[in-house]
Amino acid sequence: MRRTDPEGHGPVRYGPPLPGQGLPVPPGLTAAAAGAHTEPTGGGPRLLDAACAYWERRGLPAERHRTAAAPGAPALLLALTAALGGDVLVPRPCATWWRPTARLLGTSVFQVATSAECGGVPDPYALLETVRRVRAEGGDPRLLVLSVADDPTATVAPPEVVHETVEAAAGEGLHLISDETWRDTLHQPHDTVLLSPAEMLPDQVTVMTDLAGPFLPPGWPAALARFPDTALGVRLRDRVLDVLTALGARLATPVAEAAAYALGEPEEISLRLTASVRLHARVAAAAHHAVVTGGALARPPQAGRHLYPDLGPLRPALTEYGVGDAQELEDFLTARLGMPAPGGHRFGDDLGALRVRLATGPLLGATDEERMASLTSPEPLELPHVESALTLLGSVFDDLRDDARRWESPR
Repeated sequence: MRRTDPEGHGPVRYGPPLPGQGLPVPPGLTAAAAGAHTEPTGGGPRLLDAACAYWERRGLPAERHRTAAAPGAPALLLALTAALGGDVLVPRPCATWWRPTARLLGTSVFQVATSAECGGVPDPYALLETVRRVRAEGGDPRLLVLSVADDPTATVAPPEVVHETVEAAAGEGLHLISDETWRDTLHQPHDTVLLSPAEMLPDQVTVMTDLAGPFLPPGWPAALARFPDTALGVRLRDRVLDVLTALGARLATPVAEAAAYALGEPEEISLRLTASVRLHARVAAAAHHAVVTGGALARPPQAGRHLYPDLGPLRPALTEYGVGDAQELEDFLTARLGMPAPGGHRFGDDLGALRVRLATGPLLGATDEERMASLTSPEPLELPHVESALTLLGSVFDDLRDDARRWESPR
């Protein structure tokens, strides 16, 4: 491996944002964003009540005194990490902002391998071994952050995997933060079972969600936390509010009003979410077919607006283009595709592994008119702008596949 800190491409400043919807904001959401003030620290009553109702509809009862809001998930995770203390465990790979958020506090972050079938949730045996090793070396692991619907892998962890990992974490006395940002973006909601760790271990799990996943545009930062219904949960929320107050991390009233409106899931919002998920699922499936046909490896995307291909099998061709690690692959594909292609090293993966996250939003069109046409079309893959984008994606991978075969060492 030639480098560990690619020059000019730092892991924090250049970290990729959440994959956006790539769609215009619904009119009702824009109209709801009224006001010129800020909310109380942790969110006002209207927003918190809307959050409680949202979770109640998903089988996770909540109360106002066990709920908090913050201007974005990174601020919320920072406050949670500071409040809990100790070392942090995360799956590898994981959301790009998890590790930098913890390290801002000087906290040690330990990555744990995931199973072959899904990302987002550590393998239970790897988790136990990592905890044992960290403690043997004098560490103090207290917190596990996981995601059953994952960024970057776009997979959904099967309930049995979640169950085994949560049991292992509970046995070691870890508190869990379940990032459920993508839970409302399941591509096959009737065929995919999403089990929240909070359903299994309600006393030791804090649920967190970034509303940019299902509802809000990325420029309107708002995130929620649901704390356990225990004395510890109440104390944890109080400490989180202390940290948010010290940071001055309060939601702007227009964002809070828009968030409360969206969390109420009126017809405009629910229909838009359903249509958006359906669109991104179809485009993601087509993109997955293109990269796999082109010789890359990738788990079928099950949630979110992205996929996570591994171009390891195409290494012979990429080497000829001067691509030997994830940063060089990021630069190469970003230039070839004309869209961001953040390398796996952004998500804590090995720099030497040839993995990238590809978002589906840029494939929907270049203008609001094209993107809305993609949303409303019964056959979005047949629209010229979508077909052109997918054809380019497929041709880039097909060329790499053909080059890899041509340059492969003879056996």
